[in-house]
Amino acid sequence: MEVISNTYARKPRESENRKMEGHPVNKHELIEAVAKKTKLTKRDASAAVDAALEAIKKSTKKGVAIAGFGSFSVSNRKARTGRNPRTGEAIKIRASKTVRFRPGKDYKSSL
Repeated sequence: MEVISNTYARKPRESENRKMEGHPVNKHELIEAVAKKTKLTKRDASAAVDAALEAIKKSTKKGVAIAGFGSFSVSNRKARTGRNPRTGEAIKIRASKTVRFRPGKDYKSSL
């Protein structure tokens, strides 16, 4: 008896591959997780995620601390000299501001 392989078998979606390989979760997957956990529609979960992210962005200058999760703050980087990786030539890198995240104790211990 000859066994015929199923060449039309469903391939895993890109998001399923990401979860299996340990890649970061994208915004769409985060919204799906929130919707599933809270039993909200995807539209409502999307609005909630967008509102939370927008509030964090607007409040970062003052500092954001979420108990059990972590804190966001603005950090200043000094001007410095770097190297162009292609040519090895020295380049000046201007001073800049960046966002720093420090995980909370509970979050850090869960990793």
